[in-house]
This record gives sequence, C-alpha cells and structure tokens, in this order.
Amino acid sequence: MAQNAANAKPVLRPASPNFSSGPCKKRPGWSADALETTVLGRSHRSKLGKQRMEEVIDRSRAILNLPDDYLLGVVPASDTGAVEMALWSMLGARGVDMLAWESFGATWVTDVIKQLKLEDVRTLEADYGTLPDLNTVDFDRDVVFTWNGTTAGVRVPNGDWIADDRKGLTICDATSAIFAMELPWDKLDVVTYSWQKVLGGEGGHGVIILSPRAVARLESHVPAWPMPKVFRMTKGGKLIDGIFRGETINTPSMLVVEDAIDALKWAEDIGGLEGLLKRTRANRAHLDAWLATSDWAADLAENPETASNTSMCIKIVDPWALSLPDDQQATLPKRISQILEAEDIAMDINGYRDAPPGLRIWGGATVEPDDVKALLPWLDWAYLSVKAEIQTG
Repeated sequence: MAQNAANAKPVLRPASPNFSSGPCKKRPGWSADALETTVLGRSHRSKLGKQRMEEVIDRSRAILNLPDDYLLGVVPASDTGAVEMALWSMLGARGVDMLAWESFGATWVTDVIKQLKLEDVRTLEADYGTLPDLNTVDFDRDVVFTWNGTTAGVRVPNGDWIADDRKGLTICDATSAIFAMELPWDKLDVVTYSWQKVLGGEGGHGVIILSPRAVARLESHVPAWPMPKVFRMTKGGKLIDGIFRGETINTPSMLVVEDAIDALKWAEDIGGLEGLLKRTRANRAHLDAWLATSDWAADLAENPETASNTSMCIKIVDPWALSLPDDQQATLPKRISQILEAEDIAMDINGYRDAPPGLRIWGGATVEPDDVKALLPWLDWAYLSVKAEIQTG
C-alpha cells in the first residue's frame, strides 16, 4: 500500500459514505421528492393501488428477463419471509439437501431441522470463505441454497452444477445476488429476494419467483404442519394467482412500493440488467486491483471465481495482526469501521457479527464505482492508524 511514514490522510473522499450491506445505499440522485404519493392513504386493493403493485411486478419481470411461464409476486416480511414461505409450503414431498456456508444458509438449515422437523435432511456445509462440494448435491432431492452468501462474500460461480433433469426443486435465496449477478432461470425453481439490496429499496417486503415446477409442487403437495396465513399460496389445491397480479397476502406499505418503482425506473434508465451488472462488476474490479497490492488485506473468499461482487468481504492477513490475541484481532475491523465512520468516509462496513473478523463493503449497483475506488486508500490509512494505536499502547 502506498503510504508515507506519517500515514497522511488521503485527499479524495467518496461522494457517499454509504456502503452498508442492507439496507443498502439508495440509487444515485435519490430524493423522497421523486416518489409519487397519490396512492398514499388509498387502499392497496383499490384500482390505483393494484395498478402500482402490478407495475412493480411488470417492471421487475422485464428487467430480470424472466421467462413468460415464471411467476413473480410480492410477499410479506422481506427476503426472510419469502424464503420461509417457500420452505413451509413446498418441503416435505421428498428428501432435501441444505447448503450452508454462511449465517443465512445456516438459518435455513436450523428452520428445516428444528422447526419443520423434517427427517430426510442432508446438510452440506462449508466454513466462511469456501463452498460445499457442489458435485455431491443430489438433485433427486429438493435443494435449498443461497446464490450469494451475504455475510461471507462467497457465491456459487454459475448454475452449471445444477442438473437439468432434476426431480427435486431448487430453492434459491438470491437476495444479495439478483440484479447484480446472472441467474440461469432454467436451473432455478424458486427464487427469493428483497428490494433493500441491489435496488437500494426499503425493507419489509419480499419477492418470490416460481417456475412451473414450483407451481406444480404447490398444487400437489399438502404440508404435514399447520400453515400460517402469510405463508399460504394455495386455496383448495389451486395456486392463489392473485398474489402474482398485485393482490398481496397482507397490507403492503404503498410508500415502499413507490420507492421500489423509483428504483426500477432508475435501473431501466441505466440500461436494465446489463447496466446494473456493469456497475457491480466495476465495483468488484476496483477492490480486486487494490487487494492485489495490499500487504494486510485479502478476500475472505478463497477462490476468486466465488468472490462476491455485492457483499465484498475482506479479512486481515498481516502477520503482525494474526499474532495478536483473538480478542484484539476482532477489535481491528471494528476500530477501522469506527474511525471511517467518524471521518464520514464509510458507514456500516464492519463484518457481520457471526462472520470471521473483517470488513464488508457493499458493491451493489446503487454504489458508484468511483466511491469504491476513493474508499480504498482510506482503508489503508485507517488500518495503519489502528495498528499504530495498538503498538503504542
């Protein structure tokens, strides 16, 4: 890293200090004044309310290039609610392989084993920074996985490992991947996400995407447990198709819906999916160039092909730091984050609480690549500042 003996502060500052991995930075130029408010105070079941919900669905489908026979609906409780809805509604028809290599994947494992109490469950786990052996997944079974490990910065590299002739369903939590990574729709039967990640939208609502195979499962499988109302996608053995036409299960925030429409319009203006992908790739490229010359930081992902371009996680590898007691090693990224927040350079970049000590920088499409580039010298400055603090006692 290029630092002088006095460890002078960098001159260039990010235009925005918001690098949180969720809720994430609003789109460039965002203002509440941009939101349409006519629908506020109206019923979401009114003609206008339903039109606004349908607009979110239609714009989302178009940007994602969703196949015509796939369904997209807005559901309660963010991505968590969407994942739980899929697990509670569809699992139990056959055995299931659960993949986990970070905290959210581990949460879905816990829910399936301890809450649904399924008996035929295989858990394929890996430590932070690595993936399970994808070649051991059995696609005669249902498969549940995260496309991108939000708290580990590790993603599956592609969909080639997913069988075309699978008998089970693939259920994919894609909340920190969708709109930032290319998803092979023919390989995925259920996909969930929330607006608060790559689109920079507000929280509280989730999205669930269903393939025809997923719909067939819903209409043929009756779960062995009571189904809460907010998880029900069928009635009388038939799909409640209104969910996918803007008729939500419970009352949505129409202000959040308007914010989602604003984000989707911005995505269209920058070139749709390809424009979104271009920005996230640029953010990742800046980080990679910096890591290549750093003598204290490295990517948490051990294989570059699996390194995330959204939740970009770095670990500290300076031999001096690794020689410290564990509690002091854990203090390093926390202190770096505190210093950068105090300087109004970077907010919320300390690693996730369950992850190994490190930093997590959001690189989704709403973050300007120039801001990532400007941030990196500040990481060097903050690290050397913390190192000096500890060495001088």
